[in-house]
Amino acid sequence: MAQQLLALGQHRRLKAGEYLYRTGEMAEGFYRVERGRLRLGAEFALREYTIAYIGPGDWWGEVPLLDGLPHASDAQAVSDCELLLVPKRKLEDLLEQQPVLYKHFARRLAFAMRLSVSYYGDLAALPLPARLAKRLLELAAQYGEPDGEGVRIGLRLPQQLLADMMATSRQSVSKELKAWETQGWIAMKYSTMILRQPDALRRLLRSGA
Repeated sequence: MAQQLLALGQHRRLKAGEYLYRTGEMAEGFYRVERGRLRLGAEFALREYTIAYIGPGDWWGEVPLLDGLPHASDAQAVSDCELLLVPKRKLEDLLEQQPVLYKHFARRLAFAMRLSVSYYGDLAALPLPARLAKRLLELAAQYGEPDGEGVRIGLRLPQQLLADMMATSRQSVSKELKAWETQGWIAMKYSTMILRQPDALRRLLRSGA
């Protein structure tokens, strides 16, 4: 299916900080990141919350295309980006011609639902240290780069951004990070994060502390 979609795509570029779309806007198509990274987020009670990051090779945007409703999140470029857009009409034509392709979208939606359930389950069941450890380990698995001190997460991670991802305050996140840095588990350098002892974070997560 990927090759069929690539053949229908149109290229688009975004500058760092530019929005591809905002919450409430109607979908124009299905997207793939070619270069750079985007942040999916939403605003609630005058606060920005980060839902996920997407990077090279990632496809997204099928939900509003399939249910006909507006986007439920913002998509903002974290860095300069190159995207591929499969226009809505072309995607609909492809699915009409080959309805068997719907099963691929059904799998993607099922995976997204599992992630959503996991996210809200974590909020309900895990204390902040375990949630924060889990998110840092997930980001390291997706964006980790070898570093002399451990694994560097290849994203800018200001503490306010981490707080938004955790649905908590920056002060609470800062308290945990400083404690972990004192213990030698992590190192923080100019809004970047290095996991020096990821096994310590895994043990904390398993303990549910």
